Amino acid sequence: MEKKINLLEGPIFSTLMKLALPIMGTSLIQMAYNLTDMIWIGRIGANAVAAVGSAGMYMWLSNGISTLAKMGGQVRVGQSIGSQNKKDAAQYASATIQLGIIFGVIYGMITLLFHSQMIGFFHLTSPDVIKDAEIYLIITCGFVVINFVNQIFTSLMTAIGNSHHPFVATAIGLVINIVLDPLLIFALHMGVMGAAIATVIAQAIVLILMLYYAKKDKILFDEMRVMQKNTSSIFMKIIKIGLPTGIQSMCFTFISMVIARFIAGYGDVAIAVQKVGSQIESISWMSAEGFGNALNAFVAQNYGAENIERVKKGTFSALKTCMIWGVFTTLVLLIFPQFIFQIFISEKDVIPLGIDYLQILAFSQLFMCIESTLAGALNGLGKTFIPSSVSIVLTVARIPLVMILSTTFLALNGIWWSISISSIAKGIVIAICYSRVMKKIKAE
Repeated sequence: MEKKINLLEGPIFSTLMKLALPIMGTSLIQMAYNLTDMIWIGRIGANAVAAVGSAGMYMWLSNGISTLAKMGGQVRVGQSIGSQNKKDAAQYASATIQLGIIFGVIYGMITLLFHSQMIGFFHLTSPDVIKDAEIYLIITCGFVVINFVNQIFTSLMTAIGNSHHPFVATAIGLVINIVLDPLLIFALHMGVMGAAIATVIAQAIVLILMLYYAKKDKILFDEMRVMQKNTSSIFMKIIKIGLPTGIQSMCFTFISMVIARFIAGYGDVAIAVQKVGSQIESISWMSAEGFGNALNAFVAQNYGAENIERVKKGTFSALKTCMIWGVFTTLVLLIFPQFIFQIFISEKDVIPLGIDYLQILAFSQLFMCIESTLAGALNGLGKTFIPSSVSIVLTVARIPLVMILSTTFLALNGIWWSISISSIAKGIVIAICYSRVMKKIKAE
């Protein structure tokens, strides 16, 4: 596969696919990290899954902080490459990596100091679950800077049309994680701690590979040795683009944490169901996010080159592909929920709850794919405020929906329906917003 893809010329669909497939593969591999942990941790029991699920919320929250740097960096680098300004692209890349390191170190220190209070937020009932959750949180988020830098390298390489190297690095990390998980969890009897250590070691190997590939790059990273004089100004330009998306991601996670407290009212088993169910369901939206990230780079470069017609055609091509994927995942979750869920948790009293979760969330898969794809296009245009606003407003709406639906005969299923309904609404609203933005650009 060609390492660097020309996004400004050539057939649109094949160009997008060449860029998107490794990104989607990288996203699926990242999901496979989590699924691998869930498969092995599920063998310990539902309590262990609940512990990892609770602590994992803070790892999810950290992604919003890393997005402050990586989204702005990807858009700025992509638009600079499109306008043939390699020096600016290198400066933005250097500043983005610096921001990622700063944010990662600060978040890790906060985790080490306040891990008990952070896990206490969920009001878990079992002392064993609380202990395991704190251990998992300290290890994974204490070393979160590694994950931050990996994400940033992935986004910067994608911005220049190189999605191949991040895919290779992440795939190698997955293999290492698959080998280490059973070894540390069971052979060395480390349990949840072993799963956390395996994840961090795998991420560290990925970082080493990312640095190796960056050192070989002749397009962007070779000019990063020169430190820019106006670093603070470049930081602010990056954060200005990344701030809406970062706030969106953190808001989404925080609302999910609030909803997790409602779920905890139905017992630790309910938390385990939500954790496993969301990991299974993520095969849909992480694939769509991968395509959205590819579209982000494609749109950013072509918008920077003022090729609006190619932007429109590329977005339409990506949207068609993701909608097909959304329909497929909907059918899979509706038809085979029990077969899929019991791969992770085999306890008979838990499986019916998992089936309900997957079938209810199945109805929103198509709309989540639409949201992720069009958000990628809008972000590539630099319009990060629009998809972020749509996501924040409709994600916040989940709380009153949960309060209304869960108090009816729906009970726990009312929580799942609140998530599904809001996702459907986000897909519809963002499609309307994208249409209006493109009409305005065309008029201008």
